[in-house]
Amino acid sequence: MHRSKIIFFLIFIVFQSLYSQSIYKLPEGKTSDKIRFELINNVMLIPVEVNGLELTFLLDTGVSKPIVFNFLKAADSLQILNVEKIQVRGLGDGSDLEALRSSHNTFKIGEAVNIDQAFYAVFDPELNFAPKIGIPIDGIIGYDFFKDFIVEINYNRKFIKIKKPSEYKLRICRRCQVLELNLENNRPYVLSYVDIGANKNIPVNLLLDSGNSDALWLFEDKVNNIQLKQKSFIDYLGTGLNGSVYGRRSKIKKITLGTFDIEQPTVAFPDTLSVNFMRSYEGRNGSLEGEILKRFNSVFDYSNSRLMLKPNSYYKDKFSYNKSGILVENSGVRMVMELNAKQNSAVSYKDEKSININSIIKPNYKYNLKPVYTIYEVLPNSPAEKAGLLRGDEIVYINNRSTQDMTLEKLTGYFYKDSGEELKFVVIRNGIERKFAITLKSPLE
Repeated sequence: MHRSKIIFFLIFIVFQSLYSQSIYKLPEGKTSDKIRFELINNVMLIPVEVNGLELTFLLDTGVSKPIVFNFLKAADSLQILNVEKIQVRGLGDGSDLEALRSSHNTFKIGEAVNIDQAFYAVFDPELNFAPKIGIPIDGIIGYDFFKDFIVEINYNRKFIKIKKPSEYKLRICRRCQVLELNLENNRPYVLSYVDIGANKNIPVNLLLDSGNSDALWLFEDKVNNIQLKQKSFIDYLGTGLNGSVYGRRSKIKKITLGTFDIEQPTVAFPDTLSVNFMRSYEGRNGSLEGEILKRFNSVFDYSNSRLMLKPNSYYKDKFSYNKSGILVENSGVRMVMELNAKQNSAVSYKDEKSININSIIKPNYKYNLKPVYTIYEVLPNSPAEKAGLLRGDEIVYINNRSTQDMTLEKLTGYFYKDSGEELKFVVIRNGIERKFAITLKSPLE
């Protein structure tokens, strides 16, 4: 199945270390636990209970302390304990953000509980990543959870299994590869090799960043010969805590992880201004991200500084990129009247998105809230721009299919089809329906 590769969210934050020695523990007598996750745009979303409130977190190996940023829910319901104000810095070219640093909180993930967890809360009303992924995300968690367990990630079956390190024995299979992890500032790095196109393997130290849905980021470095040698195009790479991130997108010949050669992966070279502060971390050459990480079922063992990889069913998936030139977000919902198989005699609230009012307004009909998808950027010289699509156009049909029953991931998946494919759009612009057709074309051709 095709999966879109939209980058909805990029986080890298420099924080002062917290003094709390927080630990996640399983209940007495329990040595392991299995946690289901949702895989959207190559990243994992897991349920996390924070001070008794159920939230949805991104599982991100690239962050140290947890971050809570869904201010709408947190402002009304989440207890934020023992706080102090700090300044935070993330990806993007904007200014620093004000945040709260909170300590002595209770986090529960599956059966694992930490009664002394610190986190950072960001309350900027402009910081809302939900439209770019299609569902609300309340926060991010990484190192603090990984450090206390052996963490097995099964992308095929979409579960995480955690085990007590004392109860775990590494079993290396025939197709497995064990790599050494280097933990710096509570973030995992792995030594890899890239062939950018000169038939030469260049060693690179890459941050393992499961919270980014792209494949590979490289930082340009003339000294180490990490430079674009292939045709590329300027693209929007995503949104960070401090604004939008742009860069050049291309492909490289291969990346090598241990004995695994991954051919023709997509690569992004982010704009120097957006990631300039990250260069203060000596030795980092880029990031290895979700589009590559999901091709392996993996075992993270922070206690022994090692990572085991085993290729899975995604391993041979073709790398692709957006060939339409449009970026789309979930800009809200619309109430839609639909035929209902059952007629009720009174108002009933079935769930948060559906209200039955058949007997009051119209028999045999119900009203549902459906997503609205809007173009928020049209790239220059792209098929979409040449066809006349504009920022703010609301996409209601694509290839004669209504978008109101699609997820954002399914809709954007159309943009990653093969060059030469035609897409037909019906959009609403200024209240009027308009029709457009584009032919997908690779910006690297």
